[in-house]
Amino acid sequence: MIITYHDIEFFKVQFGDTVVAFNPISKESKFKGSRFGADIVLVSADSKDFNGVENLESKNKDSFVISGPGEYEVKEIFIKGALSSTQYKDKERINTVYSLILDGIKIGFLGAINTKELSDEAKSTLTDVDILFVPIGGEGVLNSSDAHRLAIKLGAKIIIPMHYGKVGEKDALKNFLKEGGVEKTEPVDKLTIKKKDLEDKTGQIIVLSSSL
Repeated sequence: MIITYHDIEFFKVQFGDTVVAFNPISKESKFKGSRFGADIVLVSADSKDFNGVENLESKNKDSFVISGPGEYEVKEIFIKGALSSTQYKDKERINTVYSLILDGIKIGFLGAINTKELSDEAKSTLTDVDILFVPIGGEGVLNSSDAHRLAIKLGAKIIIPMHYGKVGEKDALKNFLKEGGVEKTEPVDKLTIKKKDLEDKTGQIIVLSSSL
């Protein structure tokens, strides 16, 4: 499995010929989004920063778009979505947290979540998560402290921070690393990982460099 970061909350996860995209940046956003074909697109919140499905259209791939709670099976990949919330311009809005299993690895994606207390359904969806994508920038999503607490509570083996830098609070990443007891870490261009690589991991923070 190969994971790459395309800014804000936009990620590409690839296993073999299968491509899954999370929260693609739309053409209407002030941020630039990458373009590539995706088999599955997961959108956590209806925002121009997260719903750029049009950027993932391809002649060679028909995207299956999921933008809300439920249980889905696409290309033999099982996906669950559960309700949570986010905040945009002082208004509470719906956010969906997702989990899926790819190459035997359970991925959890919190999207633009702003609450540190999950519903029972969301907790169930994220049980035994291996890799967790968590927003850390505050200002409508979790702040660095609450984000790290939640990731540890969920027992994530690898934690990948998002929603910082160009958005959110200043020094969010620095503060998040401090919460995790990490003074400094070098961002990596991509994360290539197999199930066996997770055996000795407990709450390890991996920072991915944005491709933009």
